Amino acid sequence: MSENIVIGIEGLVGSGKTSICREMIKKIPNSVLLNAGNLYRAIVFLMMKNGTAVASMKKSGKNLDIREMMDVLEIEVKVENQETVVYSKGMKLKEQDLQSKETSLAVSEVSHTAENAKAFTFVRDLIEDLKKQYHVIFSGRATIKIYPACEYHFFVVADLEERVKRKCRQYEGKECEQDIRENILRRDELQKKSGFYEYSPKTIEVDVTDCKTVQESADKVLQYIKVV
Repeated sequence: MSENIVIGIEGLVGSGKTSICREMIKKIPNSVLLNAGNLYRAIVFLMMKNGTAVASMKKSGKNLDIREMMDVLEIEVKVENQETVVYSKGMKLKEQDLQSKETSLAVSEVSHTAENAKAFTFVRDLIEDLKKQYHVIFSGRATIKIYPACEYHFFVVADLEERVKRKCRQYEGKECEQDIRENILRRDELQKKSGFYEYSPKTIEVDVTDCKTVQESADKVLQYIKVV
């Protein structure tokens, strides 16, 4: 059998990349989803929960070592149901907490200034470990920087109003549409400043604006992938 491959998935805020990845693991045999974004979200969420203000995290800047915080917070990454989940001190973190509007914006604010090098190394090593058993679908920011050797790198895009609609559905109408739009624009701005929206020569852009279902969006990505 051929060696397992690594597929990097990045995208604009609200473009649906996580949902696309979850559809892909259904269609690619022996695959696992590494949601690296949730690892970063877990650290920021837990720091906020422990009373650390986002402004303080930003002020710490280059002194805020994300890998160091993983040790302090006793963070572990495990594979359950074909995707990675995050535990802290033996307790599994809830997806709704990690994906909340507040956590999402805070992560964008903090990642702009934090020291990410050791965290990137941790994720790279995790990919290599997972690759021994699975095809790895790797979702997050800076995926091509973290793992330049990935066989495929995709950047998922959709127009702003479509992304607002998708986020409104994700939050089940509990958030004001205008607040969501402003949140997306602010996060887009921060991601660009952090260099997380950069393409490489191997990047394939996939526009999912007109896709009516997650399956359609996933199929637009899958058409480029060959797994033997």
